[in-house]
Parts: sequence; C-alpha cells; structure tokens
Amino acid sequence: MLMQFVRVLLFAIVSTLASCDSALNPPPKGHIELGAAQKMAIGKKIWVNECGGTIEGLTTWNEGEEFPSIGIGHFIWYPQGFKGRFRESWPQFLAYAKARSNPPPAWTHGVCPWNSKAAFERDFNGRRLTELRRWLMTTISLQTDFIIERSLASLPKVLAAAPASERARIEANYHKVASTPQGVYALIDYVNFKGDGTLVSERYKGQGWGLMQVLGNMRQVPEGPAAATEFGHTAFRMLERRIDNSPPERGEQRWRDGWRNRCMTYTRPL
Repeated sequence: MLMQFVRVLLFAIVSTLASCDSALNPPPKGHIELGAAQKMAIGKKIWVNECGGTIEGLTTWNEGEEFPSIGIGHFIWYPQGFKGRFRESWPQFLAYAKARSNPPPAWTHGVCPWNSKAAFERDFNGRRLTELRRWLMTTISLQTDFIIERSLASLPKVLAAAPASERARIEANYHKVASTPQGVYALIDYVNFKGDGTLVSERYKGQGWGLMQVLGNMRQVPEGPAAATEFGHTAFRMLERRIDNSPPERGEQRWRDGWRNRCMTYTRPL
C-alpha cells in the first residue's frame, strides 16, 4: 500500500509540476503540491546534507571552488566574468522567488559582489550576508519547493538527452527508485547535489556524474528499497569516477568521504 501510494503521489507531482507556470517552464498539465510536512522533511535533510543544518552554512564559499554557494541547496552564484562548467543555479532560484512575490534582498539581483573566497569571508558577518541569511531562514519552504520542482522536472530532459538505446532502462530505473519515500528523497536530493547529467560541460574526460549517468549505470534490481539502495551505491560509483577523472589541481579527492556519506543516506529509510 505504501509503495502504491508513493507511486501515485509521485506521478501526480510530476504531472503537476510539469504544468506550473514557473521559471523552469515545464510542459503544462495539472497542479498539486507535496504536503507541508513532507516538503519540510525533505528540505531539512537537504539542508543538513549541504550546510550541516547550520545558519552559517546557508552562505558558503567552499575551499577550492571559484564561487559562493547560497541557501539550503547551495545554489551556485558565479562572480562577474567567471564562466564555470557547472550550471549556475542562484539566478534560477532568484527568478523563482521573484515570480512568487518573495524576492531576496535587492542587492542580490545584480552581479555577485565578491570575486574571491577571501573577499567573501571578510564580508561574512557584514550587513549583506547577515541580511541574506536572515531571508534564507524565512524561506526554507520556498527553497525546498524550487529544489523539488527542478528535480522532478528533470526526467524529460534526461530522456531527451540520453542515447535512444538507453532511454527505456533509464526511465524504468527512475520509477523503480521512485517507488519508496527514500527513493523519492534520493532523486530529489541528487539532482540538487550533482545535476541531471545532461550538460556536456559537467563532465570530465567525456564522462558525467549526474542523474542520467546514475540511472543508466544501475544494476538490475527490483523496485522498492533495493532500487533506492542501488541508486545510492551507483551514485557514489559515478562520483568516484568523477574524482578519478578530475583535474588534479582541483583536489576533488578531499570530498570523497563526504560524498560517500551523502549517497549512503539514499540507502536508508527516511
């Protein structure tokens, strides 16, 4: 009964989110939302995954990165003039928040005001970042809605980008994973964490690590907890491959343990 309920709920969400008039521009169908308690449970888990569940973690500039990360989803905000390989998600979330009449402070609507980690850290307890964290604390639900919508709208993009010979397998694996609450959380979190895998720029040596690559490399398992568990193990295999392929100067091996711990949350019941 639980698996059937989750399957029906996910189908309704995907159909509805495809119709919402949002910055993501999904195709139109109906409208439904996750319950507030369900959304907050997912949002809090992502907040812990990305920020350690701390207020300070809502505005972060990670060591070895060229940009700050904002909010519970660590939305990327590129400094002026910087062109990175990863999808810049802060402008997407900004447009989403503005469309829902809840925009962040006006100064965040322009270019990123910091051009280095040192400059960001000098400003950490200043007016701007303190004001931004205060706003982020009041919009956890809004940030969660954005993350959920972006994630559940990713399957059509993945199927369009995948080789024709792999589409049926990818779609079947998606629905297997989505057959339990822990699997729904895994799909939502992973797209926020490492993307949908469709951007050619988000690859090292031609190999990606996003949702498309995880679903395409899962071993054959039945739906239910086994599929969510396999998703978690495959996700980490894709991230290990990313580390092996990454430019040595990025030092991505330092993230191995944290990435493993995050992927293993997909293998445990919510």
